Amino acid sequence: MTEQVHTSFLISGRIRRRTATVAGLVLTIILALITAYNDPGSRTAIIQSQPGMFTVTHVNDGDTIIVRQAGGGEETVRFLGVDTPEVKDPRKPVQCFGEAASAHTKAVIAVGSGVRLAPDPEDTDRDKYGRLLRYVYLPDGTLYNAQLIKDGYGFAYTVFPITKLDEFKALEVDARSHNRGLWGGCKIDESSKIKQTAGTK
Repeated sequence: MTEQVHTSFLISGRIRRRTATVAGLVLTIILALITAYNDPGSRTAIIQSQPGMFTVTHVNDGDTIIVRQAGGGEETVRFLGVDTPEVKDPRKPVQCFGEAASAHTKAVIAVGSGVRLAPDPEDTDRDKYGRLLRYVYLPDGTLYNAQLIKDGYGFAYTVFPITKLDEFKALEVDARSHNRGLWGGCKIDESSKIKQTAGTK
């Protein structure tokens, strides 16, 4: 009986030591990943190692960003299916809620962060300005194009057919009915297919 107890004690001790060793290794790996991600160069490498992920290098306005590709080049990305009020169009004054939309995108999609880009099979790859047309997904899976419309930072852009057109239209109707964002603070010009804000209410 004493020998069995002694054997059980030895086995339990070995299990505890192995568990502590494994826990130590896991903690070391986690700390190493945190340290690497806090380094801008390592963070970019980690982001770009994930399929479809790109590092944000600049936020132009509410619906346009610049990303770095795996090869080091940069691309300007125009968000598909959404149109935020203008802040940089030289032909127009800064539009109502344009600065708010721009600030919101800068806060949500910070420079150095990663986003996943996806094209739409029904739309062209680029617009007439050469910008990539993409759905932009946040790291948690949120489709940011849709979120902008839902929260009233932009209109559903319905000029060209896309697979999410009906979804985006429904989000716009919901935002409008609840006076979210620009719907509650701006006059809306609906004289053409492309809605625009036309001053504050």
